Amino acid sequence: MSSPEIASLSWGQMKVKGCSTTYKDCKVWPGGSRTWDWRETGTNHSPGVQPADLEEVVKKGVKTMVIGRGMSEALQVPPSTVDYLKKNGIDVLVLQTEKAVEEYNALAAQGVKVGGVFHSTC
Repeated sequence: MSSPEIASLSWGQMKVKGCSTTYKDCKVWPGGSRTWDWRETGTNHSPGVQPADLEEVVKKGVKTMVIGRGMSEALQVPPSTVDYLKKNGIDVLVLQTEKAVEEYNALAAQGVKVGGVFHSTC
């Protein structure tokens, strides 16, 4: 199963190829995607992305995780979150969301088992 291409990104809107839903923030993994609802884990811009935000995607067997911090990089990614991924043997890229989507799509096109979480606003 391959990671789906992120078909489009603009402020507050993301579309994943093969999915009719328009996301504000989303999670993607080989074979699927869904809304990333920060309320599920109590996530805020600070302290930012928590291991609990990534657990679902990690369980899908990804080898690389791409984290999009937002258009203005307002979303923080604490060292403990990066450590969580590395301890699970997962490479991690933390980037501004437009760059994150480019990297994610490039990895997906190469057949890498890549997952990601993307914040599409600030």
